[in-house]
Amino acid sequence: MEPKYGSMSNFVAMTNREIASAFRELGQLMELHKDNPFKIRSYSNAYLKLRKMEKPLVGMSEEEIGSLDGIGKAMTAKIGEMLETGQMATLEKWRDKTPLGVRQMLQIGGFGPKKIRAIWKGLGVETIGELSYAINENRLVELKGFGEKTQNELRGKLDFFQRSQGQFYYRDLIGPANELLNRLKNLWGENVRTELTGELRRALPTPSAIEILTTASNADFEQLQAIDESAFRFIETVEPNSAKAEFHEIPVTFYRCTLTNWGSKQFRHTGSVSFVQTFAGRYPKLDFRDLPTEQYIFDKAGISYLPPELREEEWGIDLAVNNQVPYLITTEDIRGVVHAHSTYSDGIHSLRQMAEAARDKGYAYMLITDHSQAAFYANGLKPDRVVEQWKEIDALNEELAPFRILKGIESDILNDGSLDYEDDILAGFDCIIASVHSNLRMDEQKATQRLVTAIQNPYTHILGHPTGRLLLSRAGYPIDHEAVIKACAEEGVAIELNANPARLDLDWSWVPFARECGVKISINPDAHAMGGIDDIQYGVFAARKGGLTAEGCLNAVGAEAFLKSLR
Repeated sequence: MEPKYGSMSNFVAMTNREIASAFRELGQLMELHKDNPFKIRSYSNAYLKLRKMEKPLVGMSEEEIGSLDGIGKAMTAKIGEMLETGQMATLEKWRDKTPLGVRQMLQIGGFGPKKIRAIWKGLGVETIGELSYAINENRLVELKGFGEKTQNELRGKLDFFQRSQGQFYYRDLIGPANELLNRLKNLWGENVRTELTGELRRALPTPSAIEILTTASNADFEQLQAIDESAFRFIETVEPNSAKAEFHEIPVTFYRCTLTNWGSKQFRHTGSVSFVQTFAGRYPKLDFRDLPTEQYIFDKAGISYLPPELREEEWGIDLAVNNQVPYLITTEDIRGVVHAHSTYSDGIHSLRQMAEAARDKGYAYMLITDHSQAAFYANGLKPDRVVEQWKEIDALNEELAPFRILKGIESDILNDGSLDYEDDILAGFDCIIASVHSNLRMDEQKATQRLVTAIQNPYTHILGHPTGRLLLSRAGYPIDHEAVIKACAEEGVAIELNANPARLDLDWSWVPFARECGVKISINPDAHAMGGIDDIQYGVFAARKGGLTAEGCLNAVGAEAFLKSLR
C-alpha cells in the first residue's frame, strides 16, 4: 500500500486552508515580481480548489492528491513537502526575495500584487508605515492607475489593517477615546466619574488600548453589557474591578474604583509599570492606598505634583523630588507653523490656501518649506520655481499682513552631508530645514557623520526629523543621538520634533538632553494639507513627555523673534 502523508514522526499537521493559503501567497509573490503568468494562474486555481476541499489532505497518498482536479505532479510534490515539513522551499525562496513590509501589504484586503508592485517599484515604499505616509502626503496619485479615489479607498483599507496589529498612533485613539467618554457620561450621568487613564493619559505615542477609570457601579456596568450595536462590544469582566470591551474595533479596558480611592487608582494606572514600581520603592514606608486625589499622593511623599506625561521614566520622579517640575508647553504656546508643503511640491493645497488656513487657526506666521530639487519624487523645486515661489510669497505678504509667510525650504541632505542647491540659492531663504529623505540604509557612523556635516553647513537652521523613523513600521536609521545633539548645540542649530503622528521624531526621550545642551526644539507639523497643520497638537503632546517648556521651543515666539533666534 502506498504510504500516506502524515504517517511520519516529523509530520506537521497543516490544514487544507493553510496549504491553500501558501499557494495563494506563492502566486501573489510571483506576480509581484512579474514571473511566469501560467504558474501564477495555476497556483491561484490551486488555492481556490484546496481551500474548499472538505476531505483533509492530511493522510492522503501522493496518488490521491495527484488525482485531484488541477493538481499536477509538481504541485503534488509541494503539498507533500508541506505536509511533511510544514514549509515549501519554493515559497521560502520568493519570500526571501521580497521585503517583509511588501509581503505584509498583501494582507491588506483589496490591495493586489499589481498595485503593490507599482507603489514598491515606483515610490520605493517597502513597509506599511511608509505606505501610510505616502498616502498622507498624496504621493500615490503620481502613479499610473492611481487616482484620488483609489488613494482614499486604500487609506481606509490600510487603516483597518493597522487596527488589527495591536498598536495605534496616539492620534487614532484619542478621538475615539473622547467619544467613548462622552457616551459613557450620557449613559451613566454626571454622578459617575469617568476619565482616561493609562497610556493615553500619559500621551504615549503608540498606545495599545483605550484605558478608562470609572466609579461606575454594578448596575452601571449591567447597562454597559446590555449595549447591542456595531460600534461597541462588551467582552468580559476580567475581575471584580476591571473589564474588557471594544469600541470601533479598538481594545478598551475599564478599571473601577470609588471616589475615596480615586487618586490612588488613577496614579497606579496612569504611570508606566516601571515608573510606579520605582516610585513605590523610593517610599517603602508610606501607604498610598485609599487617597481621593493624586495631589494627596505627592503631598504625602513631600514632593511636587508631576503631570501625567512625565510619569514614564524615573527622571520624572527626580524632577518632582528636586522641585524642578517644568511648566510644560501647550498647543496655545505655538505661534508659528514651521514646516509646511504646498502644491509647489507634494502638498495638496496651494500656498495661499496653506497660509490662510494657518492664519485662520490663529497662528502669526508660516514657514513654507516645500521639497528641494533632489526630491524629484515629491516634485522638488528647481531654482527657477524657487524664485517663482518667492515672488508669490512677497505678493501674499502684502495682502495678508500682519500674517507673514517666511521663505523656507526642506533641503535634502545629500549622501555626503551637503545641502541641496548652490549657496546663492540657499542664501535667499529665511530658514532652512535640512532633512534626509534618500539612501536611508546607513550604519550609525555613516548616518551620524552625514547629519553632523549638514548641521555644520552655515545655511542649516533646523535639523528635520533626525532619524527618519516611521512609528509602527520603520525604526529609522541608527544615529549617535548625543553626537548629533552636541553638534547642533555647537552650531546653534535647532532640532525638529516632527509632529506628524507617524513620525514624532526627535523622540521625546531625547528632549531633556537636547535642552540640557541648550538646543531649541521646533515643533513642526510637516503639513502637506491644511488639515495637517492641526498635527502640531501631537508634537506638543510628545514634547510635554520630554519636559519641554515654551522657552525651549523655537516657534513659541513671534515671527521677528523666530528669525532673530536663527543662527
